[in-house]
Amino acid sequence: MIETQTPTATTLDAQGITGLAHVFYNLDEAALMAAALAAGEGEEGQGGTILVNTGRHTGRSPKDKYIVRSPATEGNVWWDNNGAMTPEAFDTLRADMVAHLHGATAYVQDLYAGADPAHRLDVRVITELAWHSLFSRHLLRRPAAAELPGFSADFTIIACPSFKADPARHGCRSETVIALNIDARMVLIGGTAYAGEIKKAVFTLLNYLLPAKGVMPMHCSANHAVGNPVDTAIFFGLSGTGKTTLSADPSRTLIGDDEHGWSDRGTFNFEGGCYAKTINLSPEAEPEIYATTRRAATVIENMVYDPVTKELDFADDSLTANTRCAYPLSYISNASDTAMGGHPKNIIMLTCDAFGVLPPIARLTPAQAMYHFLSGFTSKVAGTERGVTEPEPTFSTCFGAPFMPRRPEVYGKLLQAKIAKHGATCWLVNTGWTGGAYGTGSRMPIRATRALLAAALDGSLVEQTFRKDPFFGFDVPVAVAGVDSGLLDPRSTWADAEAYDRQAARLVRMFAENFGQYVPHIDADVKAAAIG
Repeated sequence: MIETQTPTATTLDAQGITGLAHVFYNLDEAALMAAALAAGEGEEGQGGTILVNTGRHTGRSPKDKYIVRSPATEGNVWWDNNGAMTPEAFDTLRADMVAHLHGATAYVQDLYAGADPAHRLDVRVITELAWHSLFSRHLLRRPAAAELPGFSADFTIIACPSFKADPARHGCRSETVIALNIDARMVLIGGTAYAGEIKKAVFTLLNYLLPAKGVMPMHCSANHAVGNPVDTAIFFGLSGTGKTTLSADPSRTLIGDDEHGWSDRGTFNFEGGCYAKTINLSPEAEPEIYATTRRAATVIENMVYDPVTKELDFADDSLTANTRCAYPLSYISNASDTAMGGHPKNIIMLTCDAFGVLPPIARLTPAQAMYHFLSGFTSKVAGTERGVTEPEPTFSTCFGAPFMPRRPEVYGKLLQAKIAKHGATCWLVNTGWTGGAYGTGSRMPIRATRALLAAALDGSLVEQTFRKDPFFGFDVPVAVAGVDSGLLDPRSTWADAEAYDRQAARLVRMFAENFGQYVPHIDADVKAAAIG
């Protein structure tokens, strides 16, 4: 039995979680690697990584996620977007999951969510698998050893992949369940080995708790100018829009790649690590992220590899296109030591427009920014999902609807107030297609996107001449040094200008149809900024 490496203030017995054969508290990376390999949870990869397979769940299961409905949550949760579970069903689920763990081994990590001590959440993560404990240690923030004796968890998460829920007994949909009980300050995860459920459960909790404190939780990456945290930029974006890639600018300091808060003091990372996609990862395009796939204790999920040499195949998506690696922020050379920045000077909203009609960059008024924030537009392309034969719009409000327990307007109005108070400049950046839709046009050149972002962040872009886009109403620069001016006028890149007009009008209608659901809940200026 491996001895506890650091003391703990509260044992599992004291929490009413009893009957376990072995409990290991706050093991470090080396000990967790050894435990995971000894238990056959994965294989050791090149450089001392761990190669794991999450089984049939290679991504999140949003339809199996629930919030306990109680008098405290009844009026605060967006129930149209979040499944409900009764307190009684949750209590039965908890009792059954704890009973399932009797005689088993559990790994406990006492961790922080939030780099700002004034707003952090103290989280205890109890896992059945050692590699899940390692993942949690990477993705959340690790207290100093001296802090652990006094650690007191605000929330406890139990992740037990071998437990299978009973829909009739536990009030859920399937054998997989992710249940958040705000009143009991507990999260239960069963029937899935996908580690991202742990990370996103914490994000969901913060999305519920922080708005009441006036803190804006954000599904975004963030960076700041080297030596100048006041010059902070945040990058909202859904999967595939370039959120991680574009924020990892070697000329700026990385605050974080996925989840942040915006308080009265500024911007802060919720996490202590990164959970990067690895499909088609290359050393040329993303050298630092690529290097983490050969660093000790990096968790590599669902990647195909040579059974003898352990060489990774970054192009093979036969298990899933959602291949991932998890590693601490310290593995990125330009990462911030504090994971904190100032109030955002620039806010970038990223979209991957497969319809090929949005410009590579556009300046938004604060009201237009609210419109696009609530819309959360990107697009699926043919081949990404079964049955998708042409571009399909995806509208995920606040750039993260699956993690939003409150109504979208709560986050929208909070962001709107912070933009008004601190005077951030807002931009919409299209990393999708130009010269035609997906299948006809080509992907926006990454060099052009980087040049436009650099001009936006250094302040030179606002000095340029802008034109008003006739379809979408935002301002588009006419010319920018180092960028082909043709790209800035998407209509001119199409061989058939009338076909562009039809496609743009079609997308405008999609925006308008989606946005109708928010009209009764928003201010007049945002209504006036609506498209269509």
